[in-house]
Parts: sequence; structure tokens; C-alpha cells
Amino acid sequence: MITKDKRLLGTVAGAMALAAVTGFGVARCTADPAPAPAAEGGAEAASEALPNNLVISPEAIKSADIGVETIASGGLGSEIISQATVTAAPSGEAIVTARAGGAVTRLFKRLGDPVRAGETIAIVQSRDAAQIAAERVAADARSTLAQKNLHREKTLLDQKVSARVDYERAQAEAAAAAAEAQRARAAASAAQVTRDGSSVIVASPISGRITAENASLGAFVQPETELFRVADPSKVQIEAAVGPADAQRLSPGDRAIIELPDGRTIDARVRAVTPGLSGDTRSATAVLDVPGALQPGLAVRVRLLPSRGAETGGPARIVITDEALQTLEGRDVVFIRTKEGFRAQQVTVGQRSAGRVEILSGLKPGQMVATENAFLLKAELGKGAGEEE
Repeated sequence: MITKDKRLLGTVAGAMALAAVTGFGVARCTADPAPAPAAEGGAEAASEALPNNLVISPEAIKSADIGVETIASGGLGSEIISQATVTAAPSGEAIVTARAGGAVTRLFKRLGDPVRAGETIAIVQSRDAAQIAAERVAADARSTLAQKNLHREKTLLDQKVSARVDYERAQAEAAAAAAEAQRARAAASAAQVTRDGSSVIVASPISGRITAENASLGAFVQPETELFRVADPSKVQIEAAVGPADAQRLSPGDRAIIELPDGRTIDARVRAVTPGLSGDTRSATAVLDVPGALQPGLAVRVRLLPSRGAETGGPARIVITDEALQTLEGRDVVFIRTKEGFRAQQVTVGQRSAGRVEILSGLKPGQMVATENAFLLKAELGKGAGEEE
């Protein structure tokens, strides 16, 4: 009898250890697979003849580090492979400076520390700050005096003691003094002058982490001196260099797959392609929007899937990674993600190049397939077949 349910034997400490020691404890469905649609062809029909379903929870998939990727149409010739770099988005990085020249007297944050928008990072003692504070106090005093004079002229006018022209002159002087006081207060606020007027506050305009630090206690800094650089890792973009011909094939919204150094892949979208070429590399830059947090400066590999200029004619082709393709009982199979877990699907293989395999039949664009550590699914399916015997 076919075992109906095999539970996970334990938390996965490592993919290889799990496969070799504890086994990848997933369950195989015993229900007869539904007949394949007529349009699917012989490869899929042959695959359906095998008991090929594995039941596994999303938590188990995550703990076993099984990567899943959504496949798109296009043969090897349609993909654009590029080296790229993770960079901070324009709204995701800020250069922090002092608003007035002076000496750094206090440091509250260091390199790598998290900061919130508006949080004080350092204090700079400054004569310029004292001047700005003094101008604010003087402007407030002049405005108060002008308001008192205006009130007095209004009283005299009501008593018909003074001429209206004196009252109107007092009105103009009061308005000018109020405007000057407002300007002085705005200048002090923009410079972030402290309450005692002796220093300026150095604050972060965005939330994130300090990625660069050039401030030292006692150092004299100018207003244009970069003291800190703050980056928000959740607001990043990827810049990929592409050739002139490839740039013409790309459009905003085209799909891209980011291959990280640790082997993981992330889906991204093309946001824009620069119209001009770099003078140094003679290449255009494709800017990709990517979800999630990545470290700025990280070097990645990008596979761009252009929506135009792809191969035409013949059946639709699909490209997957080498590790997604497995051999099961002499057949080439790919594990398709299902509601219950995965299903082994027989495929017809075409060309291979640079760790990529072209699939001629057996898969459809939009399906999700196991990529990283897909061999664990193959091992479990083979183990289940041996137990049935």
C-alpha cells in the first residue's frame, strides 16, 4: 500500500544534512492524478502516469530552503544576462551635514547604527548659530515693539489726536517687523539651532542606517561638509548595464530575475532604461524596482526577460535554472508548485547554456517551479517509491 501521509521528521538544520540523515519528510498523494488535457502533449501525459505528488506545508518549504520561481516564456536567445549593482533609490539615501560651521561637540550615533527620521545624530557648537539665534531674538523684539506702537497709534487715531497717516505708517512698520521676525525664526529652524542658541543640531532626514561617517569629536566642520550618510535598505534599486541593442528590446514593466550571491532569486521589474550610453562602458543602464531589503553596493547577476524582440515562430519556450531540472526514473522532470506542495512534471529539454536549460514542452508561463534544493523533492519521491515496493 502507498503511504498516505508522511510528516516532516524535524526542523531542517541544513539541506544536505536533511537529505542524508533525517530524510526530507514530506507526504505523497495517493489519489490518481487527473488526466492531462489533450493540449498538453505526450510529455505531460507520461508524467501524469507516475505517482508524482508531494504534500508539504509552506513552513516546511521555507525551513528546507527550497527556492520557488515563477517561469516566463522565452528561449535562451531572448534572455539578457547582465551584471548589476544594488544602489540606494533617490528617496532612500541622504547626506547629512551641519547647517552652520563649527566644532563637533557630541556624537550620538556611529557607523552602522539605526536612526529615525528627525533623530539627532550630532551637535556642532557654532558662532554662526549664536548669530542666527541673536537675529531671531532681535527680530522678535522689534516685532513686539512695532505692535505696541501700532496699538498706540490706533488709540490716538480713535481719539482724533493723531493723523491717519501716522497710523498707516505704524501699520506698515508692524507688518515689516512681523515679516522679519518670521524670517529669522525660519532661518533658525532651518539651521536647527538649539534652544540656548550656542549650537546646531545634526539630524537625519530619513529613517535607515548610517552607512558612512566622517565626523570626529572636536573636528571643525563647514556647512557643506558631509558628516554622515544614511540609507534606507527598504528603498533600493538595481542598476544593470546592457548593450545598445539589448536596451532597445527592454520596456518599463519587463520582468527580471535577480540572482543573489547566496543563491536566492528575487523577481523584479524594469522601471526605466536610460536613453543615452555611458561614456566609459558604451552601455545603457536598466533601472529595476525590487521588493524587499537589499544591501546597497551588493553585486548581483540579473536575467532580463524583454517583452519585445524575443524569439518568434514555433512553440513557446521556457528557460529554467539547471538545479530546477531533475532526473527521475530516466525522465527529465521539474517540480511544479501546487496547493498541497509539489508535483513532478516531465519536460522536454532543449539547449543548455551558462547554468540555464531551455524547456521545449511540459511547462507553461506563469507556473511556479522548485529551483534551489529541488533535489530534496526528487530524493523524497524516490524514497517513497522504494517504500511502496
